[in-house]
Amino acid sequence: MSYLELLKLAAPETIVVIAALAVLAADLIALRDLEVRFRQIIGGMIACVGCLAAIGWIIVLPEKADIMAGIFIIDSMGQMVKVALLALTVFTLLTSMDSEFTDHVGEFFALLLLATAGMMFLVSSADVLMIFVSLELTSLSLYVLTGFNKAKVESAEAAIKYFLFGGMAAAFTLFGLSLLYGLSGSTSLAKIAAAVQGHGLALDPLLLLALVMTTVGSAFKIAAAPFHLWAPDVYQGAPIPSAAFIASGSKVAGFFVLARVMATGFQGAEGSANWHGYVSGWLPLLAIVAVVSMLVGNFAAIVQTSVRRLLAYSAIAHAGYMLLGVMSHTGPGLASLVYYVVTYALTTLGAFAIVGIVQQQTGGDRLSDFAGLARRSPGLAICMMIFILSLAGIPPLAGFFGKFFIFAELLRSGAPSLGLVWLLLVALGLSAVSLYYYLQVLKQVFVAPSDPAQPGFHARALQTVVVIVLAAIVILLGCWPEWLVSKLTAATIVVGL
Repeated sequence: MSYLELLKLAAPETIVVIAALAVLAADLIALRDLEVRFRQIIGGMIACVGCLAAIGWIIVLPEKADIMAGIFIIDSMGQMVKVALLALTVFTLLTSMDSEFTDHVGEFFALLLLATAGMMFLVSSADVLMIFVSLELTSLSLYVLTGFNKAKVESAEAAIKYFLFGGMAAAFTLFGLSLLYGLSGSTSLAKIAAAVQGHGLALDPLLLLALVMTTVGSAFKIAAAPFHLWAPDVYQGAPIPSAAFIASGSKVAGFFVLARVMATGFQGAEGSANWHGYVSGWLPLLAIVAVVSMLVGNFAAIVQTSVRRLLAYSAIAHAGYMLLGVMSHTGPGLASLVYYVVTYALTTLGAFAIVGIVQQQTGGDRLSDFAGLARRSPGLAICMMIFILSLAGIPPLAGFFGKFFIFAELLRSGAPSLGLVWLLLVALGLSAVSLYYYLQVLKQVFVAPSDPAQPGFHARALQTVVVIVLAAIVILLGCWPEWLVSKLTAATIVVGL
């Protein structure tokens, strides 16, 4: 295969990288003397055009390929996840056009696009070496984006914590992947699975160690407990657009590649997490991480007074629910997982957009800063209610069906013994706990009194439009979930999952 053919297959990623270089060059060469507001608009539009062009290429010119046994894979499911990542990037770019945390506009947009390119390569990888390289391209960009607000010491503190924890997680991941290579003699997930199944390595101590190491590194990337300690500080200290993108885009890519690694690379080493039927493997390991995440995330969120930290612990709890989707390791289970993580990402992005507006108006993100939001901005209050109730899993919003599909596939994967019912009961019970802190936010928005002398919120038009569009998508995907789930299920059938 020639380089020209390879570039054609990787055209969406290439377009995003070119857009990153274009926005950086335009800002440094032609826009530096303009006001920051104009530079944000022009740079953001260039970046959005690049993302939309990549989406158009994926939709109009679909490709199928498998280069070098998993180094670069193009399939239906991966293409749909890429479209979701690009759409999340566009929404993040639109919300960042009204931000005031930096004068380095071109650099910020370029890093955001490079992180997106890393995630796109990540979801197209079925080779542990390419997965690690893509993961680090994404991570390095996100570390810098976290510390981009030089005026806030919290931003720098969050960035250094994120970087240190990330470096440690990368070491765990690389060590685990190196053990897989030593056991199988290959970096391809399919060949690793063949070695696990063909040579009886399922009980090999080195394989179990590789499994644990890989899970530790992956749990950090998805902010699953007990490897979550970076998340609250990053969600609170990072600039709003950076925190929103970390909470949304990285979740989509992280869970998709985790599901691929576990279902493909560790095929044959699943074990069992059934009640009174424990067998060593990655299923019981993920079950433990899921339960700990749901417990820590939900109970720690109850005592939070910062909405950004509350969303961080909510993300930790949701990571536990999403891990249940990984555990189903079937085609419909993967479709349910992708539906859940995409709708969660859209919801979280909208919630962060409103937090950013409130923070611009009040100077803080405490629960008390949201008091009387319904009086001061009824439209934003209604959108916040939609996002919060979707996160809580209230029908008919998208968050409810995300949990419903995940739980249904979990039960189906545990049939006929129903040995995973204990996990479902834990998830349902802790979902009820989450209602308390989610309703605390809505209590401040709709019930808590505010100073009548305070003026109404004056959100910029672009911010308002983005929030309304995200709220409308959450409602539509909740009222019509089958539209997306059917496409995702068909995609898993095409790729043979």
